[in-house]
Amino acid sequence: MIMKRSKEITEQYFDFLDKHIREVLSGVVPEFMELNEIAGQLAVSHTHLADTIKKEKGQHPCYFYDEKIIHEAKTMIRDSELSIAEIARIFTYDPSNFSKFFKKMTGITPGEFRKSSRQAV
Repeated sequence: MIMKRSKEITEQYFDFLDKHIREVLSGVVPEFMELNEIAGQLAVSHTHLADTIKKEKGQHPCYFYDEKIIHEAKTMIRDSELSIAEIARIFTYDPSNFSKFFKKMTGITPGEFRKSSRQAV
């Protein structure tokens, strides 16, 4: 079966994100890459990557990148005893910037998320 190039790029992007986020969280890679760096790793231009992901998935690639980071952060906040500041550092964020990013993406602070997720158990 021949896959459309746009589907192939999309698949490669999502596979790369999963691997890259795991590498950052495990300390293999020191920080999250910028989108243009990821595009370079996939051998496409930043614009082509953005246009392709938007066309295939309906959102800018940064949206999915942030979503995956938030998903991992939520899991760590909910399931670990690490402080929010320690978790922020694992995600290569300054703690106050991490809280702002988390709240922008979820509508609540990491601390509020931890409290509500633990009450739900």
